[in-house]
Amino acid sequence: MNIIGRLTRDAEVRTTSQDKQVVNFSVATNDSYKNKQGERIEQTTYFDCSYWISAKVATLLTKGTLVELTGRVSTRAWTGNDGEPRAGLNFHTSNIKLHGGSRRTESVQATAQTGNNSTAGQGTEDDLPF
Repeated sequence: MNIIGRLTRDAEVRTTSQDKQVVNFSVATNDSYKNKQGERIEQTTYFDCSYWISAKVATLLTKGTLVELTGRVSTRAWTGNDGEPRAGLNFHTSNIKLHGGSRRTESVQATAQTGNNSTAGQGTEDDLPF
């Protein structure tokens, strides 16, 4: 699934108990449509996002940045402190593309590729070359 939206807060990097880093951020998407009465209805949807590939992109993911994300959506439900049931959408991001500046876009893509390639050369002598 692809979504395009703006970050609602700066990205945060967290480390799991298994010493893996994850970048967490939130994105808002806007949609509009006309109802039966012809009135234009504006609708905003919020996604809590996670990105596991490279923590280096967190410095580029700041509040207000327009991003295009590729990944998958999951839902979650919980009970709030007030006892009321709540629900939210999680977006497990596999690709991030910044919009609005080619230099910033290139930086994110290069950073993500660096994160992917850093483990490519690691291995044992028993690894096959293909």
